[in-house]
Amino acid sequence: MKYAGTLVAATAISLISVCAAEGYTNESEVPYYGRSPAVYPSPVGNGTTSPTWEEAYRRAHSVVAQMTIEEKANVTRGVEGPCVGNSGAVPRLSIPSLCFADAPNGLRGQEFVSGFPAGIHVAATWDRALMYRYGHALGSEYDGRGVNVALGPVAGPLGRVARGGRNWEGLGADPYLAGGGMVEITRGIQDTGVIASAKHWLLNEEEWRRNPGSMGESLSSNVDDRTLHELYAFPFMDSLRAGVGSIMCSYQRANHSYACQNSKLLNGILKTELGFEGFVVSDWDAQHTGVASANAGLDIVMPDGGFWGANLTMAVQNGSVGTERLDDMVTRILATWYVTGQYEKYPSPAIYSASELHAVVDVQADHADLIREIGSAGTVLVKNVNGALPFTNATRFVSVYGYDAPVSASPWTNPSRYMGGYEVNFGWETYNGTLITGGGSGGSTPPYVVSPFQALQERVSRQRRTLRWDFFSEAPTPAYVNNDACVVLINAYASEAFDRTSLTDRFSDNLVNNVAKNCTNTIVVLHSAGIRTVDAWIDHPNVTAVLFAGLPGQESGHSLVDVLYGDVSPSGRLPYTVAKNESDYGSLLNSTVSFDAFPEVNFTEGLYIDYRAFDRQRIEPRFEFGFGLSYTTFQYSDLRIEATGNSTSPFVNPNVAIVQGGHPELWDTLIHVTCSITNTGHRSAPEVAQLYVHIPSGPVRQLRGFERVPLEPGETKQVLFPLTRRDLSVWDVVAQQWRLQTANYTVSVGASSRDLKLHGVFEI
Repeated sequence: MKYAGTLVAATAISLISVCAAEGYTNESEVPYYGRSPAVYPSPVGNGTTSPTWEEAYRRAHSVVAQMTIEEKANVTRGVEGPCVGNSGAVPRLSIPSLCFADAPNGLRGQEFVSGFPAGIHVAATWDRALMYRYGHALGSEYDGRGVNVALGPVAGPLGRVARGGRNWEGLGADPYLAGGGMVEITRGIQDTGVIASAKHWLLNEEEWRRNPGSMGESLSSNVDDRTLHELYAFPFMDSLRAGVGSIMCSYQRANHSYACQNSKLLNGILKTELGFEGFVVSDWDAQHTGVASANAGLDIVMPDGGFWGANLTMAVQNGSVGTERLDDMVTRILATWYVTGQYEKYPSPAIYSASELHAVVDVQADHADLIREIGSAGTVLVKNVNGALPFTNATRFVSVYGYDAPVSASPWTNPSRYMGGYEVNFGWETYNGTLITGGGSGGSTPPYVVSPFQALQERVSRQRRTLRWDFFSEAPTPAYVNNDACVVLINAYASEAFDRTSLTDRFSDNLVNNVAKNCTNTIVVLHSAGIRTVDAWIDHPNVTAVLFAGLPGQESGHSLVDVLYGDVSPSGRLPYTVAKNESDYGSLLNSTVSFDAFPEVNFTEGLYIDYRAFDRQRIEPRFEFGFGLSYTTFQYSDLRIEATGNSTSPFVNPNVAIVQGGHPELWDTLIHVTCSITNTGHRSAPEVAQLYVHIPSGPVRQLRGFERVPLEPGETKQVLFPLTRRDLSVWDVVAQQWRLQTANYTVSVGASSRDLKLHGVFEI
């Protein structure tokens, strides 16, 4: 790593004058836009992270030593098989073909599997325990169907671009929140014996021209080294620390080098700085060279085909790729197979095409209950005037409006790679039928869908009340005179392969206004694949309540009705910022539309995306990051800040070995922040307490702690927020290390990024 650091330092010195013009003020902030320093050779995995990894590597070395070059090359390539990806096998050594399968929110394209909430919805729960249970349930279904590698969780895209087509697959537009989800979901999946594959490494923030084609090469995401570490690699560090066995490299170029052949990203950051012990798999068809990708750190290429196979054998024989590199590729794959225990009676893949007659393998278990719970927990109440919600015994007559209320007339018609079954009638912005997942390879295939209308009918019929509906009119007839409430259900769709063109749509906005014009108690429910602006109607006096209901999975209607009727108090919090106007997102609104042969986008905003950008530019959002209402009230008190006594030297001890996740001292807790929270209302409900820190030479506030705290009326609980060295450090580009500054740090605790109740300062 000394070589790479020297190269970065030399580049940095030559760019100081350029960076001063960009607003950077010291050496540690010097970026190298568009430059990707060479880092060779690819580090050899050694299993030093833990005794379990050490034993796995010992086993893998023993087997690899018995393989021919052809057998080794076969293990590193995709072959034809039942799964979306299948690795080559070595039957004589009892090494099976590994099965790779989508998606991060449910096994795609299969029967008798669950349709879980999307990643962005799980992030909206701000609940680590639910995140773990989610990952464990996902893993158990993959395990039950013989899938070796689950393609998830997702922290890339992070959500830099407000209209990004795949933001919904990720875990929110903040690296700490996303990292919290990556830890728990990774652990949950791998505790079932399935290998998690964290994706997409790295900087895959747009869908436009993510792949090369007739117009030229793919988009190049150009970012400075500090931003790369503190923002985009940050949540992957958490997944690595949790033991993730696989990392998927992304499609686009990063600093002008394709991500799956970028030696800085793979050899330098992932395998050296962060000590990755597992294997790197390409995104599907994301390999664009043979020798270069091998030497840069790619370990297995997907799907079948690619530039390897016999070509890799030839490259090793002629010395273009070293024997040690090939051995390391295979060793990493097998060590991960061993470390998860898959060598012991792992089931064969039970993955079938829709036209194939097969035995039923039902892996749903009781996951519907968890899906329903997460669906409610991730529902965000953003407006509630005069107690419009929850419905009470006096709510006897409800009218339902909007295309999102029923299920689609023909859902799940095409379980292909870019499946979704979506009939988009109002442009790309909405989906005709209730929206429970986004489109593309991240979309799930639920066994059924409980629509909001179905769940409302169940509740109304049980209580012997009255329901009326009009699903598709833009201007429904005036409300019934005996109506107690009008529920309007709209959505905002997004998918892999394209970015959104708007954060709103005229049909839905007209529908809301037309209903509200005639109904004095209009409740709007929005199922959304990401940010959705609402200023066309949010201040209408007859719009009394608004719910951001996310992408809740197959139990959508039940989750929603649980909140509407007060069975569950809403505790979801926004994992992104909702602006008043789309223009408020500025340069971070749209993806980069370029017809150049070598398109590129410079991440000149640095660390300032989402709420950080709104804070920096002093723009008032409509609903800030972390915002959400409850059916009760809370009081914060008794803030305490205590040092743990661990070392606060600027840099970590250089004599300590790197393990997966980075230098072990990065995870040392330096500060304990505690406070008390009291439920001052009359309903049982969780509060989501959030800790923000002002780290000198950085944004005015950054999320560095969160806890979802269930509280009974009148109950008080103490909340502990541990702050690690990494949480408080900045990435020093010249030193190529995380650096802890000697300075004062301001901490704030509250209910959102702008509703901060308690403040304190500590010194390092």
